[in-house]
Amino acid sequence: MSATRFKVCCIQDGVEMRMAADAGATFAGLVGAMPSGPGPIPDARIAELVAGAPTGITPVLLTERADAEGIADHLQVTGVAAVQLVRHVPAPVREELRRRVPGLTILQVVHVEGPASVAEAERLAEGADYLLLDSGRPGAAVAELGGTGRTHDWSVSAAIVAASPVPVLLAGGLRPENVAAAVQAVGPWGVDVCSGLRGTAGRLDQGRLTAFARALA
Repeated sequence: MSATRFKVCCIQDGVEMRMAADAGATFAGLVGAMPSGPGPIPDARIAELVAGAPTGITPVLLTERADAEGIADHLQVTGVAAVQLVRHVPAPVREELRRRVPGLTILQVVHVEGPASVAEAERLAEGADYLLLDSGRPGAAVAELGGTGRTHDWSVSAAIVAASPVPVLLAGGLRPENVAAAVQAVGPWGVDVCSGLRGTAGRLDQGRLTAFARALA
């Protein structure tokens, strides 16, 4: 197990789930329908992967839904007990979601677009178990809600980590070559990676996964 926890996102099938678990990942990200970005898989496949998940790794549903009823329905269909909210969902929605889904673990994404994201993260932490700092652009003509392969300003992320009342995961353009520097600069509880571990065919690459985990040890 690495010293800094990590989440492997965009899991495609049981082979990739097992690879992530064997590498010591804490979370496995399962991407539902999105307006853009890599890795979405059908809800039926998500449910299958959740049912067969190895011991020790927690499947996480990535959903673009932003209302409590819609999110709860997505969770029920897929059977997931942890959710990553990729839109900037307000606190009352998270509160209602907890009422509807007792015991739910909530990872709330903060898309870091500038210094204003520090105050935004403070608001988004309310009712969340974790914050996840990513490099999306939710206000783009076609919303970018993750999987961009871009880094963002790590000094802003470091300020969010310093002020956050909940653990923070860092995402956005991470790969084996830069993740150690990212952890040193930001000091997150954990990190999240998708495209940085993918080979040319889009498959999870064992060599890159091993190198990523070693860089965090």
